[in-house]
Amino acid sequence: VQLQASGGGLVQAGGFLRLSCAASGRTRSFAGMGWFRQAPGKEREFVAAINWSGSITDYADSVKGRFTISRDYAKNTVYLQMNNLKPEDTAVYYCAARPDGVARWVPDYNFWGQGTQVTVSS
Repeated sequence: VQLQASGGGLVQAGGFLRLSCAASGRTRSFAGMGWFRQAPGKEREFVAAINWSGSITDYADSVKGRFTISRDYAKNTVYLQMNNLKPEDTAVYYCAARPDGVARWVPDYNFWGQGTQVTVSS
């Protein structure tokens, strides 16, 4: 399974970005997808996750109401729409995959993308 994250960039506070994560390989290996982020000097933290059907989503409290995770089955792609961005959202964002379900912990994911930088200026 390969995951390719894209869509990061520099944006002002209050702005928006949409991250994409394109998956390739065995479909069932990325039934569950998640986004994590890691700021300099900090541990990687959970942002959002979605299950195979899209019926279950989960968000970190810090992004709830501002970020939305979704998936396009035809394109094998998962998106993270990020609105009302704040300087504290600045981090490298990683997408990750697991066989199914949603999870918040790094060890629960089998595959990781390369990361995409998001920088929010104040």
